[in-house]
Amino acid sequence: MTQLLTPRLRLEPFAPEHLDGLQAMNRQLEVMRYISGRPETREETLASIERVQARWADWGYSWWSFFARENGRLVGAGCIQHLDRDSAQAHEIGWRLQPDCWGKGLASEAAEHMAAFAFEHLKAPLLCAICHPDNQASARVMQRLGMGYRGLETWYDKEWSTYAMTAEQWAASGRQVELQILGQRPPTK
Repeated sequence: MTQLLTPRLRLEPFAPEHLDGLQAMNRQLEVMRYISGRPETREETLASIERVQARWADWGYSWWSFFARENGRLVGAGCIQHLDRDSAQAHEIGWRLQPDCWGKGLASEAAEHMAAFAFEHLKAPLLCAICHPDNQASARVMQRLGMGYRGLETWYDKEWSTYAMTAEQWAASGRQVELQILGQRPPTK
């Protein structure tokens, strides 16, 4: 499956061997506060890995685990998927990080490479991102990426601050992202 390399991160599709690292992150209330509002159980993390692996097989993209290239530690996760997990909807970009990695530019670095993957590899016409209205840190990452605020919209049965960027806006931004893709495999369906 498709791996991405950034200057400081290696993005690998969710796999069962990532369970301990993902669960260590997702069980922290401060990580999940603006996502689900509660820590995730080990069983929920395992079920998520299984769902994500099915999406990789169907779509050829979904959630990646972020590993620090310097030491191999799982430091976060991010995705290119579809809003509401519905392939008829626009592509969505998202991320989360271990708290000790906040404020170091890793979310922006990963987001820029995932956006390049969506626009340049998947040829997505539109990329959206959502966050809890109080999650100013994620909103700033969306703004740094060049996304514009669309307003409060309902996704996943909740109201979220929604940001978006078109492929034309991405191209006009002049970003020079060296997209390093490893182990690419097409979807099975």
